Amino acid sequence: MEYDVIIIGSGPAGISASLYTARANLKTLIISKGIGILQKVNKIDNYYGLENTLTGEELQEIGINQAKKLGVEFEKDEAVKIDYEEHFIVETINNKYKAKAVIIATGTSRKAPKINGIKEYEGRGISYCATCDAFFFKGKDVAVLGAKEYALHEAEEVGRVANSVTILTNGEKPVENRSTDFCVEEKKIREFRGNNSIEEIHFEDNTIKKIDGVFVAIGTATSSDLARKIGARIDEKGNILVNENMSTNVPNLFACGDCTGGRLQIAKAVYEGMVAGMSAIKSIKNI
Repeated sequence: MEYDVIIIGSGPAGISASLYTARANLKTLIISKGIGILQKVNKIDNYYGLENTLTGEELQEIGINQAKKLGVEFEKDEAVKIDYEEHFIVETINNKYKAKAVIIATGTSRKAPKINGIKEYEGRGISYCATCDAFFFKGKDVAVLGAKEYALHEAEEVGRVANSVTILTNGEKPVENRSTDFCVEEKKIREFRGNNSIEEIHFEDNTIKKIDGVFVAIGTATSSDLARKIGARIDEKGNILVNENMSTNVPNLFACGDCTGGRLQIAKAVYEGMVAGMSAIKSIKNI
């Protein structure tokens, strides 16, 4: 399936971008798992044009309906990877889509799980991107930390080169909707240990597993996860770096909203979505 623009995220930034790309007659697809952070907002009364207080969910529904009326297509799915082969390839759990331009609008990045040693060994055996770092673990024994579909995707990615892959769920129940040949370890993790690099996983039951590397894939792929996989620059806080046009360092890849940092406000997200949408329009016309 081919589109002019694929937007990952259906929050205010993503919807705002789609309103501009759709009105420019660009075939636009929004990929999103659900409503996101707005679902937790009970009252919104500091946004222009709202005569009456709305919940975040109500405002989101208005935006989605507005986009649909303009012909924007929606796919409820989880994006796990962005690649480039003449066109962008956006890979989800269930499908692959092509696009001339991609806008990342998936909100803020998650924090690393609170496990002793995880921060200490970042870049020294602990990675957040199988696509980026799998090569360095060729023939090694590695683990993927996570229990959802994203963790399975990362395990498959690194499993192409690693000697063995163990999925660490850290006490969670793993997904059961697709088969896997990977070893699954459900025990709670106490800490990671090693010398110059990670060497051991210590579990709460006092057992120890030798390991050469750990790939963190908790929950779903975040904005920074997706950006890293295609080479976009990320700052130390996990925000995607963009210029005034919401362009990343990757041609025709844009980002907007909470994932770029700054004030986490709907007004800011809508503005950046507008800029990203207009930049994508200009970019595609140049193509």
